[in-house]
Amino acid sequence: MLDFTQLQARITGQTGSVQRRAMSKAITLLESTRADHRAQGDALLTQLLPHTGKAFRLGISGVPGVGKSTFIEALGLYLIGLGHRVAVLTIDPSSTVSGGSILGDKTRMEHLSVHPQAYIRPSPSSGTLGGVAEKTREAMLVCEAAGYDVVIVETVGVGQSEIAVNGMTDMFVLLQLPNAGDDLQAIKKGVMEIADLVVINKADIDKNAATRAEAQIASSLRLLSQHGNPEHAHHDEALWHPRVVQISALLGQGVDAFWSAVTQFRQLQTANGRLAARREKQALAWMWERIDAGLKQAFRQHPQVKKLLPQLQAEVAAGRIAASTAARNLLMAQSEQVPETTKSTA
Repeated sequence: MLDFTQLQARITGQTGSVQRRAMSKAITLLESTRADHRAQGDALLTQLLPHTGKAFRLGISGVPGVGKSTFIEALGLYLIGLGHRVAVLTIDPSSTVSGGSILGDKTRMEHLSVHPQAYIRPSPSSGTLGGVAEKTREAMLVCEAAGYDVVIVETVGVGQSEIAVNGMTDMFVLLQLPNAGDDLQAIKKGVMEIADLVVINKADIDKNAATRAEAQIASSLRLLSQHGNPEHAHHDEALWHPRVVQISALLGQGVDAFWSAVTQFRQLQTANGRLAARREKQALAWMWERIDAGLKQAFRQHPQVKKLLPQLQAEVAAGRIAASTAARNLLMAQSEQVPETTKSTA
């Protein structure tokens, strides 16, 4: 039986390698799909909850190749120099064929990964949509309970709709390349309109292109604030207005300006109450997300569903019944109202 008290004490009251091992053990427990491990994880999380909530949660997203890992390492080392403790949760895409994941982001952060004031945890996405892993929220709470005051979540690399990280962090940062596209690309709905801060990385490669990209994206953000997200409305001085900054993560240029913008965001959103409201909304969304996942799991384990599923799958595959009809029959079977139409007509 797992000793929750001892594990909690090592997470909340220790430092160094002892604490990091305890954190890794806790996150592995929370990521487990076994029913007994899920129950143990819930109990541990309840014990850790009073020690959470003090860290600033920063979501980092961007297309593959934009330099997220390089940027996070430069930012992490900069923050440690300011006296912060930094935790990084990196999410790697899992193969749809083998289910495996290389988990290579930690390898890219060769200096940050060995620093005693940093903790990096790679996790596979395991098919979870939205660019994050299923238990990223729980892992964040473990890091906060351990006393890390800046928690960074790096997504797998996004398109227009992989924006789940926005629903679990205090600030959503989108990394862009200097030559990422034209004006039309910049104003597409989705990931751009929810970004709190847009960072143009690799600005040292082509300064003119970076300047053009900054102007295009800044213009797009103003347009989206007028017709998109009301929380970013430019006419309200009490709210944060999304902005654009240029950096070169490889050279370490612009990281101080980036963190200055993040600090301004945190101060403003704390003062106007938006940060607390955002976390309350995220907590409720997290609850309903877990309810949805639990209902799906319970549905698959229902005796009537398990009995009918092979037959209906075969009939859908053979084209004898519509997929929507099969789904409705299975849902009715869960209520023990099995319709006659589930019988094979073959």
